[in-house]
Amino acid sequence: MTLDRTAPARPAGPALDAPAAPRRVTPAQWASQSLTMAWRSLVQIKHNPSELLDLSIQPIMFVLLFTFVFGGAIYGSADAYLQFALGGLIAQNALFLTIYTATGLATDLQKGTFDRFRSLPIARSAPLSGRIMGDVVRQLWSLVVLLVVGVVLGFRITTSPVAVLAAFGLLVAFTLAFSWTSVLLGVLARDPEKVQIYGFTVLFPLTFASNAFAPTETMPGWLQAWVAINPVTRMADALRGLLVGGPVAANAVATLLWGVAFAAVFGPLAVWALRTRV
Repeated sequence: MTLDRTAPARPAGPALDAPAAPRRVTPAQWASQSLTMAWRSLVQIKHNPSELLDLSIQPIMFVLLFTFVFGGAIYGSADAYLQFALGGLIAQNALFLTIYTATGLATDLQKGTFDRFRSLPIARSAPLSGRIMGDVVRQLWSLVVLLVVGVVLGFRITTSPVAVLAAFGLLVAFTLAFSWTSVLLGVLARDPEKVQIYGFTVLFPLTFASNAFAPTETMPGWLQAWVAINPVTRMADALRGLLVGGPVAANAVATLLWGVAFAAVFGPLAVWALRTRV
């Protein structure tokens, strides 16, 4: 008797080796998965305490240096300058912290973390949205540190608690939109070390060529034209109005419009670049 060694016939129907269709998730599932990824981003601080020091020491250092080095020369006294400059320092610090988004994303891409995430039954956007959510928490921490240090040094909030909460909300809304530029940078930069080089090349002129640290009228006429429309100027003026009083509506609207523009331009580019690379 001979044995039939031919392979058994495969059942008719769809190919068994065909890849499974991408899993669709509900908005609630997407939110839960994004929060989980945000928690993953924040837990990394436990294993890298120097990051928390950076989030705390950098804003303190900027407040001390600008207040006591430039305060007397620009405003006549450190106290008066602090009332003017703290809104600008908050705006500058918020934009500088978006570099964390780019650095973390570049590191994850280099280590293949995003490739491993794709094998999980989660929304494809969850790792990216979680990274940005985690960086929002970092933003809020640094903002609290700046305000506490400012109050200790003599800064006085002369508006209402509602206005202070509005300042928090405006800052988070703009930095969320601006973060798309950092996402694009993190995807395009093949090496995480190059992220800061490229990032600060853009952020330094954007923040320092504004009225964040000096009144616009003290600058040359050719520079004032740019300073007047600079998004950092509009956000700094809006934060000053919400914290110490002054015009708010026009500056807040301009800040939000700038945020919409950043998101509209860099958001699709960042998503396209990420899909292309991953």
